[in-house]
Amino acid sequence: MQATLQSQAKKYARPFPELRPGYTVKVHQKVQEGEKERIQIFEGLVIAVHKGKSLTDTSFIVRKVIEGVGVEKVYPFCSPNITKIDVVRVAPVRRAKLFFLRSRKGNAAKLSERFTKAEEFAGAVAPAPVAEVPAEAPVEEVKG
Repeated sequence: MQATLQSQAKKYARPFPELRPGYTVKVHQKVQEGEKERIQIFEGLVIAVHKGKSLTDTSFIVRKVIEGVGVEKVYPFCSPNITKIDVVRVAPVRRAKLFFLRSRKGNAAKLSERFTKAEEFAGAVAPAPVAEVPAEAPVEEVKG
């Protein structure tokens, strides 16, 4: 039973960056308004990642404070409504769940950024596969 669920879940898998608590992300989500469909961006802090038994059970919670009110959204990884996930910032975290941020106000609810160099930040985001380019042989000049 478990093997069949996992094999069926593989066809719903899509390439997204690896998300961990402490990452600030932009989630691009499809929104249906009447007959029109548009993309809405929700930027916030990942406070929890739930890893289920199969890939389709995996979800993450993003928190954002809007006009003094905390808003949390739960996104399933395999949702067809999510078009793209961008990692904006990475902060050092020593907890798996950041629910303690719910009770904090103002600057106490902010996390400091860990990576300052572009190379280190690029390592946190899922790297694209890079093809190796063979080095060219030195060209000999003909004098004559």
